[in-house]
Amino acid sequence: MPALPSSTTVDAAVPDAATAVRHTLLLTTVHNLHDTPNFLASPVSTAARRTTESLRIVILSPFFNPPNESPSSPPDADAGEAQGVNHAHAPGISRTAHWDDVQRLLTFVYVQATKVAQDIGNILLDIDVLLRGTVEPFPEHVVQQAERIFSALPHDTSLPVLPASLRARQTEIITLQPDDHPLHTAPPPPRPADPSVPPLYPVVALGGTFDHLHAGHKILLGMGAWIAREKLIVGITDDALLGKKEHKEVLEPLAVRTARTRAFLELFRPGIVHDLVPISDVYGPTGWDANIQALVVSKETLPGAAAIAKRREEQNLPALRTFVIDVISATEASVDAEDAALLKTAKMSSTYIREWIVKNRRQPSSVQPGAPSS
Repeated sequence: MPALPSSTTVDAAVPDAATAVRHTLLLTTVHNLHDTPNFLASPVSTAARRTTESLRIVILSPFFNPPNESPSSPPDADAGEAQGVNHAHAPGISRTAHWDDVQRLLTFVYVQATKVAQDIGNILLDIDVLLRGTVEPFPEHVVQQAERIFSALPHDTSLPVLPASLRARQTEIITLQPDDHPLHTAPPPPRPADPSVPPLYPVVALGGTFDHLHAGHKILLGMGAWIAREKLIVGITDDALLGKKEHKEVLEPLAVRTARTRAFLELFRPGIVHDLVPISDVYGPTGWDANIQALVVSKETLPGAAAIAKRREEQNLPALRTFVIDVISATEASVDAEDAALLKTAKMSSTYIREWIVKNRRQPSSVQPGAPSS
């Protein structure tokens, strides 16, 4: 994999707000999934400070190629990663076996960018973290939209072969020097393969309100799409159920919430069906659809998963395999203590965003850069 040529190198520790553009693309890769990508902390901060409307962070790696779903080849964490590092066309990792690793990766990157956006008062900055394999189509419109392209690579690592749209803009790519943090912990021992858990599930379901789509939502949606082979069903809470929400006057209507959710999913995981449906109870399609095999929930909504399991049992429907996004709550089950502390201070919530919008509308002249109290 050849190194990425670039025309400019920037010290990631010295951001310059005066050079901000509207749309920025940051390219990177990872050489393993056991360790938190600390090398990205300063580059992500620099990119976030130098963009005003959208930041797209694309992590390009053979790890994210479609996995081998042969029943004779169960997921193997070490073998999959060894293949991925050296072979651009090799099958990717088992997406279910590496559930914790990938949500840790997404959470760390989203937290870095979200904290910066809050620190500089750019609460509505649109941040997307995309995982792309080396045999998958690259999001061409992201490249076309980008007014500036950064790259940041772990030491002694290079990007896989770039798609044609990026090679055409190689001379524009600015290299950001990565941080060189020590690892939080030694890599854990390999996890034993569970033959009952396939690398992907044909149909996956999840639900939420998805008001003012933010990083917490995108981790949930992204992880659901990550493990779906054919279809992701997303239940979106109907407007009629949101009358008691705080600052309901700035809640986005169902049509807007649905459109924004669909746009993100089409960006994060094109090629599968995104079935977005309004829901008026905790069940949605999981209460009647026998074709769903897996359910993705946040830790806060685990009681809902229990209710769904009971309903499906009553309806003689197959049980669902439940996957939990526990990093949204800043628990330490899937992130290191330092990352959990960061997550607690990065307020990824729709309530927080609506509070900020209302405060800025009411006191436009007195609002200072930064986030409101909560």
